[in-house]
Amino acid sequence: MEIGEKKCSSGYGTPPWTFRGRALYQLHLVKAKTARACIPKELRLVEAFGYTLGGFFLANYDDSPAGTFDELVVISGIVWNRPTSCAWAAKVLVNSVEACDHGRKEVGLPSQVARFTKRTEAVPMRQSERGLLNSLDRNSNFYNQKNQEHVQVTEVKGPTSIDVCNINLSISVPFSKWMGPTIKMSLPSYSGQTEYTPELLKYSCQIRCRVRAVKPAAVSVEFPASNDGAQDGNHHSHITRAGEDAEHEDSLCTSVLLSKPILALEFSCMEMQVQAPTVVSQYFKHSLRTP
Repeated sequence: MEIGEKKCSSGYGTPPWTFRGRALYQLHLVKAKTARACIPKELRLVEAFGYTLGGFFLANYDDSPAGTFDELVVISGIVWNRPTSCAWAAKVLVNSVEACDHGRKEVGLPSQVARFTKRTEAVPMRQSERGLLNSLDRNSNFYNQKNQEHVQVTEVKGPTSIDVCNINLSISVPFSKWMGPTIKMSLPSYSGQTEYTPELLKYSCQIRCRVRAVKPAAVSVEFPASNDGAQDGNHHSHITRAGEDAEHEDSLCTSVLLSKPILALEFSCMEMQVQAPTVVSQYFKHSLRTP
């Protein structure tokens, strides 16, 4: 492939590719040492006081070229793309084989197939909250319905499965259904240098959505217990997964997910257009190298 040539996907049709749904974009303070282990050496990390901005993008698409599917993008950090910056995804998990194949071969993403197991439960109100609601008109804009959504993400690789994380989201829906202002934003990203796409790529996501700040989701990871006996289910897959590189990658992604959250944004009524990526010039790559 020539420098600057755009990659196109026949299965997804002509770019830009449009995705509609909702998402949680959560920013974390990630240790620069952890982020550097995830990004190519020729890219320069945006950091301050030993930290960079990473986190995750958890999306549910109800309309896309691959139909309905869920996605978890683990963002290891931000790298320079003068005069601005670009995000770098350490791992992308989707519950669609078609979306996984497209991400790998056309966008240069480290995509893997996964299961997204979801359940929602009501959060019991505290006594003080009940008293306040009883004193207010329930038809007013002060009335809230509170729920907890649990999302378990499990990576599927052949006959094995690996529990990646559990994400617990607090959902507070005002009676007025205020979802925040409508905004437009661009999220430029680098990708590539994977088994399926060895080139370094750059692409952009143009997003139009309603946005509001929400309580950060709580992320937990169930670490496998070490023992020498027989294991069943997911614990066994943790132990028998081949390759130190894969284990190191999982460890880095876990560190990103468990890092300190600083901001969570809820995107609703979201329409995201993904442009076809372009191959980054070798000369441009040299200019990004850290001295």
